[in-house]
Amino acid sequence: MPLSHEWSIDFKDESREIAAEYKGGLGRYSALRTEEIAQMKEEAQFEMSQNMVVAPTMSHQQLPPIHALPAEVEMNSYPEPHQNIPDQSRESHHHHTHSNADSTYSSTLHASTQSTFSNSDQILTPPNEARDWLNQPEEVLFMQVFVEEVGSWMDSMDPHKHFSRLLPFHSLIEPMLLNAFLACGAKHLTLVNPAYQEDKALHYYNKSTTGLLNQLQNPERDTVICATTAVILNVYEIMSERALQRMNHIAGARALIKECGWNARSTGIGGACFWLNIGMELLSCLHFNWQVAWDPDDWGVDMNITRETKSGQEELWTYRIVYIVAKIANFRASIPRAADSNPATHNLRQQDRLSQWRILKDWCDSWNENIPRTMHPMAYLYPYQTSSKSAFPEVWLIKRATITARLFYHTAMTLLAQIHPERSTTDPEMHEMQLSHSHQICGIAAHVKDRGVASVALRSLAIAAECLINRREQEEVLQMLEKIRKETGWRIGFLNPELKEKWGWNNEETYQQQQQQQQQQHMGAAMMQHATAQSYQYQQQQSSTFPRAAQNYGGPGPRPGIVNPLMRTADFTYPTHPYQNYYVAPSQAHQHNTYTNYYN
Repeated sequence: MPLSHEWSIDFKDESREIAAEYKGGLGRYSALRTEEIAQMKEEAQFEMSQNMVVAPTMSHQQLPPIHALPAEVEMNSYPEPHQNIPDQSRESHHHHTHSNADSTYSSTLHASTQSTFSNSDQILTPPNEARDWLNQPEEVLFMQVFVEEVGSWMDSMDPHKHFSRLLPFHSLIEPMLLNAFLACGAKHLTLVNPAYQEDKALHYYNKSTTGLLNQLQNPERDTVICATTAVILNVYEIMSERALQRMNHIAGARALIKECGWNARSTGIGGACFWLNIGMELLSCLHFNWQVAWDPDDWGVDMNITRETKSGQEELWTYRIVYIVAKIANFRASIPRAADSNPATHNLRQQDRLSQWRILKDWCDSWNENIPRTMHPMAYLYPYQTSSKSAFPEVWLIKRATITARLFYHTAMTLLAQIHPERSTTDPEMHEMQLSHSHQICGIAAHVKDRGVASVALRSLAIAAECLINRREQEEVLQMLEKIRKETGWRIGFLNPELKEKWGWNNEETYQQQQQQQQQQHMGAAMMQHATAQSYQYQQQQSSTFPRAAQNYGGPGPRPGIVNPLMRTADFTYPTHPYQNYYVAPSQAHQHNTYTNYYN
């Protein structure tokens, strides 16, 4: 090719910078003159301010691959591999629609751009520098999915919606944070659409993790961004259902939160990360019957429960019921495995536990009596009043935090009915208590349209479902679980056989009794079609005790629990702290990094 006078060729020697990354590398180079050093510093500062490049990738860092996932998910209308993106001028309102969902992702891409989201042969280039906006089709899609599908439930207790509304903008100048967001968005797509492969999500996850590990070796790091990134990567691992021993960030996120000094009194991103992390642990502890590792009494929750007269306090009351549920989880997990051989000691322990139970019950009652009016239902319809054909009442709650809080409240009451120290679940009062609150949980979950409460609704629904004795109600719960599975992609298929076993569906005699009871209830319902609401309510109250069924109903019993093993050493003061071989304590100037600049 002939030379041209219009060409401008420049050579830049970066070998010295590369050698500096290796031990003794600079020893092979002669010393620089003062003016050369000044010039290099000036260029380095300019590049850092313009590009915000993260620390170099560590060549020795290898992360374990995520196991292959079964493709038992619903097809939807996200762009298929190698699908052309429509021309914006022809179709300005093109959408990527989620299966069985009403959320959409508006496309602003040009027809000349080819979509190769599932092409494993494509060279992956995750973001590693700052930018003004996202300009790659793949990144735009993954971020849209994160904001609308993943960030929505991460923000379920955050009034400012940091994860779905604020932090995505900040991630444009924080590459490891952006990669964490993109990893979660890509992971959600693999869960709901088998056309999307795991490689993209895993690559963004590895890139973000490597960036975080690099930063943890820098004592001058931004501790806020590190903690926030770890929290998001922990969400990715939960979505991936990784084996517990391969959860790289579950304890690390908690340790970094503590390093920042975040607790229930924190505001801004600190408060958002704290409550998301606490909420995820609490849901896990409810599932495995563990005690929460971070003592709720050390969270710093304002438990001065008095009649609420201010507006806009829903999140504060949500935090209070989360605290109460955590105390109940600890109480349930500490149930003695066997009676004490000494009768006097046994009676003393029983009296102590009964006193604790009453305190927890009084907290729940006081919470429900003093919450603002906006946290009570806006509407309540009995099944016969609706056209939904649901077996459960329609409970209409307006705000997301309110829905989350009411689910936690009814879950707390259901659990308390199951763990009374002196009464069993066959006791008429305890049976009615757990059944009525279970119906409230199912009524909320059956009619809620906000997928942002799915994580709490799923665990509450699983607890409530165990208490149901009506076949029609049991079948509807299975339908609700299937709906959640399709919308979120979460692997919750294990719940079906567990619930069927608890319900006794594998027992033919139990099945026949349930069928006969259901037929009788259907006949009664037909006779009540034109009854007044007062008469219907009376009938519901009279039949809610189910006296004969209560004699045969054993109810769910908690298994003996332990302190959450995944979080017991989630503190950098322990010798076996997370991020071994990478973590370096931050400098004094950064150890108490103020996060007031991060969207308070």
